[in-house]
Amino acid sequence: MDSSVTTSNGETKPVYPVVEKAEEDGNLERGQWNNKTEFMLAVAGEIIGLGNVWRFPYLCYKNGGGAFFIPYLIFLFTCGIPVFLLETALGQYTSQGSITAWRKICPIFEGIGYSSQIIVVLLNIYYIVVLAWALFYLFSSLTTQLPWGSCHHEWNTEHCVEFQKNNGSLNVTSENATSPVIEFWERRVLKISDGIHHLGALRWELALCLLLAWVICYFCIWKGVKSTGKVVYFTATFPYLMLVVLLIRGVTLPGAIQGIQFYLYPDLTRLWDPQFVCVESLVTALVDTKPHVFRKKNRREVLILGVSVISFLVGLVMLTEGGMYVFQLFDYYAASGMCLLFVAIFESFCVAWVYGAGRFYDNLEDMIGYRPWPLIKYCWLFLTPAVCIATFLFSLIKYTPLTYNKKYTYPWWGDALGWLLALSSMVCIPTWSFYKLITLKGPFRERIRQLVCPAQDLPQRNRAEPSTPATPRTSLFRVTELESRC
Repeated sequence: MDSSVTTSNGETKPVYPVVEKAEEDGNLERGQWNNKTEFMLAVAGEIIGLGNVWRFPYLCYKNGGGAFFIPYLIFLFTCGIPVFLLETALGQYTSQGSITAWRKICPIFEGIGYSSQIIVVLLNIYYIVVLAWALFYLFSSLTTQLPWGSCHHEWNTEHCVEFQKNNGSLNVTSENATSPVIEFWERRVLKISDGIHHLGALRWELALCLLLAWVICYFCIWKGVKSTGKVVYFTATFPYLMLVVLLIRGVTLPGAIQGIQFYLYPDLTRLWDPQFVCVESLVTALVDTKPHVFRKKNRREVLILGVSVISFLVGLVMLTEGGMYVFQLFDYYAASGMCLLFVAIFESFCVAWVYGAGRFYDNLEDMIGYRPWPLIKYCWLFLTPAVCIATFLFSLIKYTPLTYNKKYTYPWWGDALGWLLALSSMVCIPTWSFYKLITLKGPFRERIRQLVCPAQDLPQRNRAEPSTPATPRTSLFRVTELESRC
């Protein structure tokens, strides 16, 4: 039952408790985490992923070792963490999924939710292919001799050289010399074709591994947070354990000291490369802190099963002999830095400049009992959108067509397909805003007012006494908050 309180000016206002309610149409209630530990493990498990094990070390080696940490940490604290806190707090405050949360807080920007979901779906389609490859390697390793440890297999060529066995004593003069590891990957796992125009036959071994990966994922989430909350006890802790194992293994290998020095020693000349400073470090910071929002429980099993089946079928394009080229198109365009930056721009703008940074800070205080560090608010208002806009524009200006292995150049229709993948998410935000504007009835000014005002049933401040006196708000904050108009 809703209650009401009397404010300092004598006005009576209803107070909506921050609890979940059954849907009015009779659907089931939204699932809840059993405890705070499960939620924290889910967030921790989301942060540690392929980006940490795969992308981050690669970019460090590519971009001057320790020098990469300088712009990375700057963008992490000015963009990555503020966006992470914004998305997590928004989900907690509205108690909604990633689409309805934006509908509740600002209907005209509901397209942010659709854009995020398209990015997540595309990510799921091609990231799970990596899991299929991992399963293939796992099954291939269940032998007395690793198949990528020698050059004596039917897929090896005359250029294969067992470098690790020669211990550096072999003088290899051929420019075409390859290792058995590379040949196992390209000629056994992928059987890679000569281009995207030649997709070739379906790799049924990989298809079965992909099916197994989807079945595992389905049963991890089919009961929503009730099943996910139990799974994260393993999935969130196991990566950390493996990272420790890999660390111990890595530092005990021959030449580890030289590798660590190369990894950490800063090549400060790379700081003058704007592509390195602006794009790669910012995108990595956003990817490393990008959370997922759980959907509502309504018809969850059917929804998850349907998405899983569709994603599985689409993923089978990537498991053909030319599938690596399709995979790279997804990686380069579908969830590219431009897409993530575009969404982050509108997220910070919507919360800070339309809903109101001060109002959202009040909501945070109501939820956690204190106001976070004020710098976060100024990041939402200025730093995050400014840096994201500048980097987004720079990435467009400095765009270069995609190549594979620095040798194969994609045909024009391949790049066009990639841009369609990128635009499929970015176009949702302006398209939805335009659609809502033209479908609402009434004067234009009234339509704008309805579309920028938050839902009336959002949780309100739950205390009758006025807020603790604070520094008077500047005219900027009065402009950004729309309470008087809503």
